[in-house]
Amino acid sequence: MKKLYLIILVLLLTLSGCKSEADPVVVKVEEENKVVDEVKADEEKEEEPKIPDGIPSPLSGIYAPEEVINQRVVAVMFDNHPRARWQAGLKDAEIVYEFPVEAPYTRYLGLYLINSPESLGPIRSSRPYFVTKVLEFDAVYVRVGGSEQAKSDIKKLGIADIDGLTSSSKVFWRKPHKKAPNNLYSSMEIIRETQKERGYNLSGEYEGFKFYDKDTDIQGYDANIVLINYIQNNTTKYIYDIEKKLYTREKDGELHIDESDNSIITAKNIIIQEANVRVIDNEGRLDISLIGEGNGKYITNGVGMDIKWVKKSRESKTYYYDTSNNELLLNPGNTWIQIVDINSSITIE
Repeated sequence: MKKLYLIILVLLLTLSGCKSEADPVVVKVEEENKVVDEVKADEEKEEEPKIPDGIPSPLSGIYAPEEVINQRVVAVMFDNHPRARWQAGLKDAEIVYEFPVEAPYTRYLGLYLINSPESLGPIRSSRPYFVTKVLEFDAVYVRVGGSEQAKSDIKKLGIADIDGLTSSSKVFWRKPHKKAPNNLYSSMEIIRETQKERGYNLSGEYEGFKFYDKDTDIQGYDANIVLINYIQNNTTKYIYDIEKKLYTREKDGELHIDESDNSIITAKNIIIQEANVRVIDNEGRLDISLIGEGNGKYITNGVGMDIKWVKKSRESKTYYYDTSNNELLLNPGNTWIQIVDINSSITIE
């Protein structure tokens, strides 16, 4: 009998011990559910839209403080002669136009709102078609001289002009690492101060570009490599970096870098605008038809699409449209606009 009581007691103690321990299967399920809940919570946090600070720039769609965006656009005339390379401050421009000038060269016009580079240059002379773009954006124009027609247009049109030929060495200065005339520089801080000193309007009136709310892949054809042959050995090439979702730029077969920090020049958007180009004098100066309409291409994120452009007057905005006549939306980021002759050789692959 004692033996039976002993067996019962042992059984009771064993059952009591089992109850005090958690079921391993139940614990495992609870842990898995906890992990799932944590992952869901993290995903919900990631999906919450981030409200960017400031307002978007009409030049790039990049957000910046409102007081910065409401400044007047500054347009800088960059030298692109081989002896002028490389330029300083191009990486900070939100829009850069590359135009042909006297053969076989091209020249750049950089537009600025949100960035304030310490070094800008080399700065060179104007041409009438650059004046047209400055007028379109109601910009402060930074240049040094120009063709007779360009200088006449600047005066007649009342452009807010900062000319290296009539400004002091405090506004423009020459750097010794290059030879004149390919070595004239300034800075955005000095340009802004000069703008105020001369009583120019601190804000401008113009219509900017339209942008997607976020980075967007467009529909079209492959555009991983873009090669533009302006004339002879004057080429511009873009190579798509799929990881960065940006185009690396090459000029005349060399990697295009910014002189200020040796960083590589890149582009988020590329617009190729075809225009009628003709030589008008013995110096080889050009007339480029920017008023009217024509064809072009928009390229971003490794894809290209055919577009058309329309500009009704010298002062009005240049509108870009897709093949369905919808106004073109750009991805937020900087844009290089390549103005080319309608007969230029362009390879996209």
